[in-house]
Amino acid sequence: MTRRAYSFVRTLASELARDLCVDRHYLLCASAGTLRLEAQGQAWLLPPARAALIEAGQPIRVSIPRPVTTASVLFDTRFTPPPPAPLTVFDLNPLARALLTECRTWGECDEPLTAYAETLFAALAVVTWRLAQQPSPVVVPAGRSPELRRALELTEQRLGGEVRFEDVAAKVGLAPRSLARRFEEETSMTWRAVLRRMRVLAAIEELAAGDTPVTKIAFMVGYTSLSAFNAAFRELTGRTPTEYRASFRP
Repeated sequence: MTRRAYSFVRTLASELARDLCVDRHYLLCASAGTLRLEAQGQAWLLPPARAALIEAGQPIRVSIPRPVTTASVLFDTRFTPPPPAPLTVFDLNPLARALLTECRTWGECDEPLTAYAETLFAALAVVTWRLAQQPSPVVVPAGRSPELRRALELTEQRLGGEVRFEDVAAKVGLAPRSLARRFEEETSMTWRAVLRRMRVLAAIEELAAGDTPVTKIAFMVGYTSLSAFNAAFRELTGRTPTEYRASFRP
């Protein structure tokens, strides 16, 4: 009999996006590196300070931009109640991260969990189910139409340099006004608001990847002013880049 809950800890190389759909409630997160998650027309980055709680049967797309070590947990649907929503991304608190670390011992196998292990996994579920009631705002739209998805892709590719909306519109074959309308209709956001979020997400990925100075990261993602970068980062995450990086560390 497969365990009612188990930890999935693997070190994985870079990998292009692939579709997943599992029959268990899935707590998806990393202990080192960053995962990219796409679902329901939106996209998230999951550095070690964040996790996604995905209801059993909910399709997702996951990619690995750089080598990553997962620290995920899968729960049998009879072991826990359904999550608060089909998919939620949220910040992990120290208790959740400590429980995740302690649960790493119990991987997938046919041996039943010990009473101690069941208590740990049950506690982890209670904590993360509660955290999932407060979703993180650090998300960007994925787009529905081919033109908007291409526009988002081009914008992301040009974050480190000068990005002009008119150039992006020309590349996807739409007038700027038409592309602006697509952004409003498909994302309920302006292109500039999406660009700002993309820059913050790219910065989070760099912060999680190593010890590159914050000033250098600000320039890498397209900011010419450290104060403007810090302000945009704090507005979206509630923390400075330095504080956010500290949350990744044990």
